[in-house]
Amino acid sequence: SRVALQDVSFAAAAGEVLAIIGPNGAGKTTLLSLLAGIRAPDAGTVLTPAGAPSRLGWVPQQAAVYGKLTVAENLRLFARLEGVGDVEAVVERMLEQTDLRDRAGDELSTLSGGNRQRVNIAVGLLADPPGLLLDEPSASLDPRQRERLWEFISGLARTGTTVVFSTHDVAEADRYADRLLVLADGELLYTGPPSDLIGAHGAAAGEAGDFEGAFVRFL
Repeated sequence: SRVALQDVSFAAAAGEVLAIIGPNGAGKTTLLSLLAGIRAPDAGTVLTPAGAPSRLGWVPQQAAVYGKLTVAENLRLFARLEGVGDVEAVVERMLEQTDLRDRAGDELSTLSGGNRQRVNIAVGLLADPPGLLLDEPSASLDPRQRERLWEFISGLARTGTTVVFSTHDVAEADRYADRLLVLADGELLYTGPPSDLIGAHGAAAGEAGDFEGAFVRFL
């Protein structure tokens, strides 16, 4: 009986990095699940350049990969499940793109959290999707791992991949997103660049550069 999302509508351009932020229970993961085609909406439509949500890459918060398989074995398995044409060529491309070639033969369980998340993202990219959806991609990573991960994600955006991610780290959204979607109680309260939110709700308190303070006051 509870409405999870109500009248949430937006468009994202090729190469755009879009952050979904908001308090717990706002509907962030639900929105990503609908975009990914994992859940069916009761109303509304998801349109992608490829014509179906299943063509978007999906990276859940919990890594959906196998610890007892090597990096290459994980990529090979998921490439077959995706039905890609040339499995070995795709695996080689992803090892190169994620800078994990030297770890290709290592069991996933032996990798750092940052490298495991890279493999998790690589799985979402195997079918070369036009857009990538990430649910809190940097959760549980240390600052150095987080920096390397965002270098990789930003590189994807520069080559034309649309990136939509959720995060509880509002400073991360401010730093890396071109545009924000602010959700609360299933409603879209704000869409626009981080700088506009800071300008409207930060300067009034004399904290024009404090994005987190501006965000809290906005809510």
